[in-house]
Amino acid sequence: MSSAWLLPEHIADVLPAEARRIEELRRGLLELAGSYGFELVQPPLLEHLDSLLSGTGSELDLHTFKLVDQLSGRTLGVRADSTPQVARIDAHLLNRQGVTRLCYCGPVLHARPQGVNATREPLQLGAEIYGHAGLEADLEVQELAIDGLLAAGLQRLVLDLGDVRILRGLLAGAEVLPATLAALTQALATKDQMTLASIADGLAPGARAGLIALTRLYGDERVLEAARAQLPSHPLVSSALDDLAWLAHHVGRAHAHVSVGFDLADVGGYGYYTGPRFAVYAQGAADAVLRGGRYDEVGAVFGRTRPAVGFSTDLKGLVALAADRPRRLAVRAPWSEDPGLRQAVRQLRAQGEIVVCMLPGHEHEGDEFDCDRELVAVGGQWALRGL
Repeated sequence: MSSAWLLPEHIADVLPAEARRIEELRRGLLELAGSYGFELVQPPLLEHLDSLLSGTGSELDLHTFKLVDQLSGRTLGVRADSTPQVARIDAHLLNRQGVTRLCYCGPVLHARPQGVNATREPLQLGAEIYGHAGLEADLEVQELAIDGLLAAGLQRLVLDLGDVRILRGLLAGAEVLPATLAALTQALATKDQMTLASIADGLAPGARAGLIALTRLYGDERVLEAARAQLPSHPLVSSALDDLAWLAHHVGRAHAHVSVGFDLADVGGYGYYTGPRFAVYAQGAADAVLRGGRYDEVGAVFGRTRPAVGFSTDLKGLVALAADRPRRLAVRAPWSEDPGLRQAVRQLRAQGEIVVCMLPGHEHEGDEFDCDRELVAVGGQWALRGL
């Protein structure tokens, strides 16, 4: 029989020190998004399953917890990703005609961990722009992502760019079964040329050669020129390469200290993204700390297809890499019924100070708080004294 205090696998409590850092990070990133004009929304944790998994959200099926609503008898899902919910808000609740910038932050739940040490309860923060199909929106989202990571204190950022239209261009006109496409994208992700060659054996020679070439097309800006020379000519391929060059140029001008690279074989989210996609890596992280891109079909299932681009990140994973900010120093105060003391405590808290009262019988505790001052009685008045 398991102990009552044991939690499910890949689920963990967040203790005070880490919780404080996560909350500071959350506030800072949402304030930064607000400075860009993004408005905060808070989708519900539960929704009808058909809404959560509609359209592009269907890829989340294996990650979504399901349960039966005791009120309606319908099947509900616990969100595994907030993006479909935000798309629904844009399409049906706000229903604006122009550009809408939305941001969010809340827990999501995964039925299966996405890595060996991954939590099944990420704290997902994201930002999305709806209503603008131009690269200007892609650039704004990427700059917000980079600004946020830099503000969090992450070091040696690398922006990795790709575009799913390259693969679509290579496969244009070919009938590829879903299972074959899944195997193909997996082989591209691992750059497994032998498997890729076997899967692509039935494709046209140009497409097959192009797929093999993708496994070698990663690195700095020289990748784009190599791609133009090695990949078959197709409007989708040309547009994708042009757009990636434009984005890299502008990001490089604004953030000269951020490395920009390309991995044209990275087509993760092929069924979800519709254009440029990006990932950001940082010193000390084994995987990307943030991912995003353009997904113009996300609102189609809600009856309103709108251009959309955004990103998301897990604050629980991010905080382990973020710079540790010094904890705010506190004031220690004795506990007493003295009205003067109680008024002094209230005034200090109103001024933004942290005041920790030592409860009766625990006067020598409080070492977990960083107190640099204490309230003491001096001549009948309560005053601050340094410790």
